[in-house]
Amino acid sequence: MCRSENMYRFLDLGFMPPADEFLRKEQLRYPRAYYPLDVWMCRACGLSQLGYVVSPEILYRHDYPYEASTTRTGREHFAEFAAQTVSRFGLSGRDLVIDVGSNVGVLLGNFKAGGTRILGIDPAANIVRIAEKNGIPTLNELFSADLAAKIRGEHGRASVVTASNCFAHVNDLVDFVKALDVLLTPEGVFIMEAPHFQTLIENLEYDTIYHEHLSYLSLKPMIPFFKKHGLEVFDVEKQNIHGGSFRVFVGRPGKHKVEARVAQTLKGEARSGLHSEKVLRKFAADVEKNRAELLWLLRDLKHKGKSIVAVSAPAKGMTLLNYCKIGSETLDFVTEKSALKIGRFTPGSHIPILPDSELLKRKPDYALLLAWNFAPEIMANLKEYVKKGGRFIIPIPTPRIAKP
Repeated sequence: MCRSENMYRFLDLGFMPPADEFLRKEQLRYPRAYYPLDVWMCRACGLSQLGYVVSPEILYRHDYPYEASTTRTGREHFAEFAAQTVSRFGLSGRDLVIDVGSNVGVLLGNFKAGGTRILGIDPAANIVRIAEKNGIPTLNELFSADLAAKIRGEHGRASVVTASNCFAHVNDLVDFVKALDVLLTPEGVFIMEAPHFQTLIENLEYDTIYHEHLSYLSLKPMIPFFKKHGLEVFDVEKQNIHGGSFRVFVGRPGKHKVEARVAQTLKGEARSGLHSEKVLRKFAADVEKNRAELLWLLRDLKHKGKSIVAVSAPAKGMTLLNYCKIGSETLDFVTEKSALKIGRFTPGSHIPILPDSELLKRKPDYALLLAWNFAPEIMANLKEYVKKGGRFIIPIPTPRIAKP
């Protein structure tokens, strides 16, 4: 964000395959590329970021398996996001809303229902096809200033541009804000949502770190970054989604009242010591401790003859499995709701992914809940498994067996 090279590495998770590179059976025989997964802190501005950038062509262009519509919690979150935005900024049929990284169009579908014009942008061709079937006009492109100019010529300026769990995926953030300047109306708003780095550190959410997530965002570096490029952060809201996120509102200077929550969030980040080397070194040590405790728990259960599987196969779960070196020697299989992942194998650990129904059919003793951020919903959906004697293991922040 600030172009400084005054940085230090505080966490090294080793080499890993891309977290969403779920393999078909015939792909298992071929070698795969692994990439460094280490995290750095900028002493100059406070941005935390990966030390190695994997090309988006590798991450998104080939058979991307993530659908934002999988969980009810996620669908309800996006419905609230759209409804609040339409109400707060008085959007109508004249207004264009553009979603960058629009996936299958869950958020835009809610804006469409709210009466606005919509346009999605997403680099994953297979996901764009699903969005188009859902009635969401979507460009199969990577967002850029050049694309923004083309969109402006064809569709006009946007009243709102959203980037939900996408802004942190972008390598060239300067080009991104140039694109915003091209697209937004004078009163236009950019709304970014992402996991908050403060929550990641405080709750030991190291599994949120993977190659798609290039930046680990806090408010401190974002305010001067947007100011430098002629934009102003005017509000921030905490969100419970994905283990603790924040929603940041950006507009042109003086066009929107700067809310007290901006200063309050900055103070909260400062109190947490979020950008201090001491806090980050302790975080790295706690990550190693978590791995040791989780492996001890799983190995103790296996030693007692218990069967263990994993439930859900989110990208974050692949970081956990690969960093902890958990494979088919420990987990018999992984279950999933998403048809895009069922029948495939987890990246790196090569564990087969089966439908959730197999959990009730095979009745393993324990299930490691990889999508722990959706634990209440998943455990409610699978309550029959618990009734039949199954137990869930929650890995983050402290490995534990959930009470029935």
